[in-house]
Amino acid sequence: MDTKPPHPLLSAQDISGLDETVNTHQFNPNAVRHTRSLGDLVGLSHIGVHLVRLEPGHDSTQFHTHHCDEEFIYILSGHGIAEIGESRHEVGPGDFMGFTVDSLAHNLSNPYAEDLVYLMSGERNKIDICDYPRIKRRMLRVDGKKQYTEWDDIHDVPQ
Repeated sequence: MDTKPPHPLLSAQDISGLDETVNTHQFNPNAVRHTRSLGDLVGLSHIGVHLVRLEPGHDSTQFHTHHCDEEFIYILSGHGIAEIGESRHEVGPGDFMGFTVDSLAHNLSNPYAEDLVYLMSGERNKIDICDYPRIKRRMLRVDGKKQYTEWDDIHDVPQ
């Protein structure tokens, strides 16, 4: 059995030749990302690194925040609208967004005529809790398995 790790370099030519995976968010059918998962190809297991293309008229995800994972977005080309908390910001090439644990809820959308391309990375903790405040939903991820509940169904445990 070959236990040698993958080569750590992906050339620009390698990356441009990769097929994109189309991902639709489980809670937002308008959130359709065309993704090349770079980190997987070089053997990264603690962080995910993805080259993402967002077509005009689409969102990146459902407006959300993480309780355990940090993530970032670096815009490479095109323009988009970043919703961060209650604010909206136009973003473009060279702009960077970093979201700490329990950051303001956020989302990225592309209302413009050209594709929005960005590098996205985040942790892959065994456990994460993700809140979606606009749809009042909480998702739990434990060892890769995802489950969700509506906020009205969450109850405090008596002490």
